[in-house]
Amino acid sequence: MVHRLEPLVIRHVHRLPSPVGPAGQGAVAARQFDAALMSVGFKLSAELLARLSGLSEGTVVDTAVRTLGTVREMVGDHVRHNVYFVDFPANVPDTYDFWMRCVAEALADDAARPSVLEQLSDGLVNLLTLPSYGRYQHTYTEMLGHHEELIAAAGDRMTVLHLGGDTDAEVASLYLALAGSSTPLGEEDLRDLRVLAGHCVDAPQPETIPVRENRAVVNEARLKAGAELLLDTVTDVLRLACALSGGDVSLQAPTRFRALSRPVRRALLAGLDTVVAASPAKLADVHAHREAWKRLGERLHPHEYPRWPHAADVFAVARRDKEARSFDSRVEELLGMNDITGAAKLLKSAPGKLFRSLDRLLRLALDQDERLAVASAAEEVVGEVSGRVVLSVREHLANRAQDTGERRVFVNRLGRAWVTEDDRPPVLPPERERLIAVLDAEIRRRLPAPGHLLIDPDVLDVALPLSGRASAAGLGVLPRGSLSPVDGELLRFFVYWKEAERRTDYDLSALMLDAEFATVCWLAYTNLKDLEGEHSGDITEAPEGASEFINLRLGAVRGDFIVPQVNIFAGEGFEEVEESFFGFMLREGEQQGRPFEPRTVRMKSELRGPGRVALPLAFLRGPDGRWRAKWLHLYLKGTPVANRVEENRVSVATLLRGIVQREQLTVRYLTDLMDATTTTLWDGAKVPDGPVTYIGLQRPDGLHPDSRILTPENLRDLIPA
Repeated sequence: MVHRLEPLVIRHVHRLPSPVGPAGQGAVAARQFDAALMSVGFKLSAELLARLSGLSEGTVVDTAVRTLGTVREMVGDHVRHNVYFVDFPANVPDTYDFWMRCVAEALADDAARPSVLEQLSDGLVNLLTLPSYGRYQHTYTEMLGHHEELIAAAGDRMTVLHLGGDTDAEVASLYLALAGSSTPLGEEDLRDLRVLAGHCVDAPQPETIPVRENRAVVNEARLKAGAELLLDTVTDVLRLACALSGGDVSLQAPTRFRALSRPVRRALLAGLDTVVAASPAKLADVHAHREAWKRLGERLHPHEYPRWPHAADVFAVARRDKEARSFDSRVEELLGMNDITGAAKLLKSAPGKLFRSLDRLLRLALDQDERLAVASAAEEVVGEVSGRVVLSVREHLANRAQDTGERRVFVNRLGRAWVTEDDRPPVLPPERERLIAVLDAEIRRRLPAPGHLLIDPDVLDVALPLSGRASAAGLGVLPRGSLSPVDGELLRFFVYWKEAERRTDYDLSALMLDAEFATVCWLAYTNLKDLEGEHSGDITEAPEGASEFINLRLGAVRGDFIVPQVNIFAGEGFEEVEESFFGFMLREGEQQGRPFEPRTVRMKSELRGPGRVALPLAFLRGPDGRWRAKWLHLYLKGTPVANRVEENRVSVATLLRGIVQREQLTVRYLTDLMDATTTTLWDGAKVPDGPVTYIGLQRPDGLHPDSRILTPENLRDLIPA
């Protein structure tokens, strides 16, 4: 179990739990371990290297084998990345010449010739029927023989692994951080929490579990261990039932409830009975998920347990055999009577709902007095609203200036995106500015005093992680809306996928746009090379896994935006394949090496989302000529088959325009509100001797042990409760 949990700690906090074993002379093995790590862009901290050097050689070797497997998967080096054109990026042919070569080779093939001749007589040839198209024409080993060894460069990525505490302490700390997170977790983090919750059910628990999805996962582990459940609403029970059935604890997608054992049914019904008995008004929450409650009732058989009558009331409300008027219906009744002041007064008893309704209330208000009543109600209860909601409303108001006609970008919880014109009336300046001032003051009040604040300047434009779903699992990944610098002469994208059951064809493309978001050019299987760079060649099936690359010379790019995308041409979706991920590398102009070099990888993210077109991020050229990455984590619906960059370039450009125009709350916003004794922008040189609050993209070596450290892996801890 200990070794099974160790990779979770490494992935989440970049710490290696303190290795345990007999003392010995492990210095040589430790240095070899460090060298092996450096080949994939990782390195041991000085403290961790010293710890390993004092252990036996066998202990160091065992630790190295486990750790190398974990970090290689983190960066995408656990699979073999082959390319269609063996010399890529050199000697990539002209697209038309390449297609004609494939036709000529097919005509020389006795088996393929009749089909090709028949197609030629009709004037149209299907590339997929040509034997030499879309399938690797050489082995991975043969491809390696065409590439020189990577030349090391100062700009290569180096991620430091630090020494952690003992494994149990590190696991417990990670569990508390994930379970007690004030923001929703992404899918991978939620899966990890499920594993940790089962291991830590008897360990110390967070003081509160504010995110309901997290609570459902924790309750699942507690139920299996026979511990007391953490329930305060009827919906907590519904989420738990979804977790037990392997369903969606966010309740966004319907769950097919499994047959439940009698002890589990008794536990759920007893929990429901306790919640409703303590507060009958909570029956009103049933209306939001009536159909799910009715399906669950078929599994729980509440009529068999007359000792829990309050639980039976839940299902009676779902069937509409019992009335329980919802809070939302009372609010809607007041709004239907144009009683905005009355609605605001009622919503004060549910501060979170009030804040989520502010825009609507202010738009419906008929005069200044009603707008003043809404703003006053918000000001009175702002201290009772979660920090995540306060920050979300603050960001929303920043984008609700008086001017109308801007594009409105919608992104759902799964990353599906679409754009419409914003035809809403504006939030008028007096109330907007008053509320922004109130929210800023409240956030400032909640932020802890950081003492000496040490900031990596590159983190200042990182968007606040108000939801784990606004990001993707992976290495070097930042929340949607973040900006990060891009330093290097060569930019190389990659996608890897492995089909599960049927032929699957993913196509990597890159769209170049000018300052007005008009198309300049693109690189894809239909345009293998241009002034900007080269495509590695189309792979049309992936039973053993497949990769595609695009190589770009940033100095040659025409235009101001680069938008890489992964289009599903045929086969399984991003959530159906056995594995799929995207990333990018940065190299200096003279660096050699294989098409995929792990220590040049700056970002690798999982592709797991709805839709048939993935937009992981975009690259923006600034006024100073420097490039920066803009993180998107978006999916477009696309078409069932044959998605191509040429067909979706208009919708991609429209979406990008809306994203670029939107103002994000960033780390800079929070650090400007912090009451620090000293603020230092870290230049990468020696760190201060005393304890600091450090905020950066990567933890520096040598920080004082009493320092508070915030990096992308735990940046959610920056969000005040």
